[in-house]
Amino acid sequence: MEIWVNPACAKCRSAVSMLDEAGAEYTVRKYLEEPPTAKELKAVLKRLGLEPWDITRTAEPIAKELELKTWGRTPADRDRWIDALAAHPKLIQRPIITADDGTTVVGRTPEAVQSVLPS
Repeated sequence: MEIWVNPACAKCRSAVSMLDEAGAEYTVRKYLEEPPTAKELKAVLKRLGLEPWDITRTAEPIAKELELKTWGRTPADRDRWIDALAAHPKLIQRPIITADDGTTVVGRTPEAVQSVLPS
């Protein structure tokens, strides 16, 4: 299992604590220091069943600078969004947890984090 975190994020710290309490084995990826590639983002989005705009933090200053709220949200716009997330990882919603069984979640709620824990 891998968790993408920003250590300054309370939801990330909470998710890591839940994983620790459950005794889960995982690796931490500080995605601001080691940003995911466009290829990795596409794989995670496929596992999540989401589109790039679904995991984009549109309130970030860089989102406003890029005027993301004006961008299209169609299949033709998908690569543009993915490229923006890869170039500006602060835009990526966090934490993202990828479990070994293929389950992947945006772990912003305790329920989402619990859903990737082994039973």
